[in-house]
Amino acid sequence: MRRAARFLRTHISPILWTAWVAFFVVYETIALLNRKDGDTLSENTRGLFRIRRSKAGRAIFTVAVAGGAVWFLLHILTESM
Repeated sequence: MRRAARFLRTHISPILWTAWVAFFVVYETIALLNRKDGDTLSENTRGLFRIRRSKAGRAIFTVAVAGGAVWFLLHILTESM
């Protein structure tokens, strides 16, 4: 029991990240295969930011994604933030 508890304490982050990625892959694959409108991440993102109807939404989305990518790149490369 102690070994299992120690294993979980030291490996909980990789386990949770792997589970999250696996859930996303399964959910998105099902959404892609069933061909229903509005259930993929891309379709929901387009709707949330009103990409097709709003230049402001398109701009906000672009800044958010580009800013997040730049931050993540700096975060990984410099091991900070």
